[in-house]
Amino acid sequence: MKFKICIKQVPDITAPTQIRDGELIMETDRMVLDAYSASAVEESLVLTEKYDGDVEVISAGPDKVKETIRKALAMGAHKATHIVTDDEKYDSATYAKILAAHFKKNDDYDIIALGKQSQDTDAGLTGSMLAELLDLPYATNAIALDLDTDNNNMIVTRQADTAQEVIELPVPCIVTCSNDMNDPRIPSLKGIMQSKRKPVDTVQLSDLGLDTDQLRSESHTLITGYEEMPEREPGQKFEGEPKELAEKLVDLLDNEAKVL
Repeated sequence: MKFKICIKQVPDITAPTQIRDGELIMETDRMVLDAYSASAVEESLVLTEKYDGDVEVISAGPDKVKETIRKALAMGAHKATHIVTDDEKYDSATYAKILAAHFKKNDDYDIIALGKQSQDTDAGLTGSMLAELLDLPYATNAIALDLDTDNNNMIVTRQADTAQEVIELPVPCIVTCSNDMNDPRIPSLKGIMQSKRKPVDTVQLSDLGLDTDQLRSESHTLITGYEEMPEREPGQKFEGEPKELAEKLVDLLDNEAKVL
């Protein structure tokens, strides 16, 4: 099986942040591998160790994305592709368009996996948009993956609202992975050293028939600024007999909160 894992570099969410004049200011420039992406990489490595195959990671971003690519290679991925973009933060639709253009030119894959969302935006849209653009079957919020090698199917256990679902997807397919799926391995010193010798292909947007200015103009989402979350209004405290309190509560829920 050939796994293609789309990974994303995100700011370290544990770093202190501030909002100044509508801008989000990180107290550190440290960028890390997105946790959902890491789970997708880990699960693909587990499956290739069980059934054989290879894992390639793909990431779109500026030059500094190579640091995150090397992290995935140090975990055990066999090779990587870096789709070079400028430092602009594109929206989910634009990233899906970039990835779709890449996979249409490089269709030697069985499974495409992504994180179900990313830690920076939590949008959770790129995977489904990519599946639509490539016209592939897909499943979301996977918490376990396995292969039916006899029928060439991917078996996906996904977390639904009230229970777990088990779905068989014909290969090729797309799946988005939850960070509840596994505990991604920590790269060993040997893995880190080996990652420096693993191949990383560099692809320009022009190689995919895409133009930076056009992608920017066609972006569906525009961030105009950031604001602090408004403070929560203080609660109300009532005293009295239980019957009176119950009547008061029902009246407030019905006439003020409008939830009954």
